[in-house]
Amino acid sequence: MLEIGFYLKKFISFFVEPFGLGLTLIFIGIFFLYKQKQSRAKLFLLLGSFIFLLFSYPPFSNFLVANLENQYQKYDYKENVEYIHVLGNGHNTDKTQPISSQISDAGVKRVLEGIIIYKKIPNSKLIFTGFKGDTDTSIAQMNSKLAMALGVRGEDIITNDEAKDTKEEAIFTKSILNKQAFVLVTSATHMPRAMMLFKSLGMNPIAAPTNFYKRDMDTYLKAPNIHAFNVSVIAMHEYIGILWAKIKSFLQ
Repeated sequence: MLEIGFYLKKFISFFVEPFGLGLTLIFIGIFFLYKQKQSRAKLFLLLGSFIFLLFSYPPFSNFLVANLENQYQKYDYKENVEYIHVLGNGHNTDKTQPISSQISDAGVKRVLEGIIIYKKIPNSKLIFTGFKGDTDTSIAQMNSKLAMALGVRGEDIITNDEAKDTKEEAIFTKSILNKQAFVLVTSATHMPRAMMLFKSLGMNPIAAPTNFYKRDMDTYLKAPNIHAFNVSVIAMHEYIGILWAKIKSFLQ
């Protein structure tokens, strides 16, 4: 049942995030065009095109991510805590690629930030979480391999291969730490939702955001581009996730 709920959430989110929403509107427009309902076809085609243009506009995408990333500043490396939890991200298991390429860009930055903090705290331990997805190796194991390649001792690493989302990652770490303070490493866009979920379980995370997307915008005269659209997709995924978590909390 939990497996079905996980994939159902992914399916629904596709249609409310920018790409899925824009594509759906355009397909509806094409359908009305086929039915020779010109006014409706024009409306939906324009709406779909507007969605793609709006979310591809750099100042707008920057506004979306900045509202998320400004909530937690970079870690100050002054806390003396024992555990550092690095949340999982995307990966592949193509053996023709080095480990640094098998892990997503965001994932590599999360691991690097976790290692930097680990190196500054004597006797600390790293926690890596994340499931296999459609591969044969979990992201927790991939991150662990990268960490050991960069000098982290195997005995200082704790992994969980089953966690499919942030809440399951939080539940695992709570089983180890309960209310003990720890450093939480994840992408800056994801940090507000992650902190909200961990705190909702009575935990005490200390935010260490990385992989920032926000930029200083010196002008609004920017042409739409695919990078800005991708950043918008990342931001909207987080806004939808925060909204969904709040709805579930209200209904419980």
